[in-house]
Amino acid sequence: MATESPKSVTISFDDLTNAFEFVSAGQKFEHEACICTNTGSIYYASLSAGINEFPDDVEESDHYIAVPHKNDLDLGRNLVFAFVDEHLANQSNAVRDIFRSKGAYRRFRDMLESRGMQEKWYAFEESATEQALRAWCEDVGIQLIDLPTSEATG
Repeated sequence: MATESPKSVTISFDDLTNAFEFVSAGQKFEHEACICTNTGSIYYASLSAGINEFPDDVEESDHYIAVPHKNDLDLGRNLVFAFVDEHLANQSNAVRDIFRSKGAYRRFRDMLESRGMQEKWYAFEESATEQALRAWCEDVGIQLIDLPTSEATG
């Protein structure tokens, strides 16, 4: 599967977001999705969910682009730490301690809830994800069909 597209393909941002969320729902490589550069179709595979829609030629062909996992786009822990540095700087050490053991995201969300910061976090995460996905699309030659964020939400 290619990481860069040999030609431009067009897909909707919503379809890309759904594929990205699927890939990022588990550990890296637990769930996968790829985009066909010929058709713009998105295919899914997950051993844990018993899904395999991948075409037979996906491994040999350069007509597929693997949808990245959130960690590929630096949207995991580093995003949490960026949020904390910007909005909860006085809690930076506590959050770093949280992320030294299992269950960190649940405990982080609990901390956000106790401080009334969940909505701010979700908006921050959504904005960073959108920016990272749009930049990734530009890098690999994917054209997005959608309204600009300001028009879609306004």
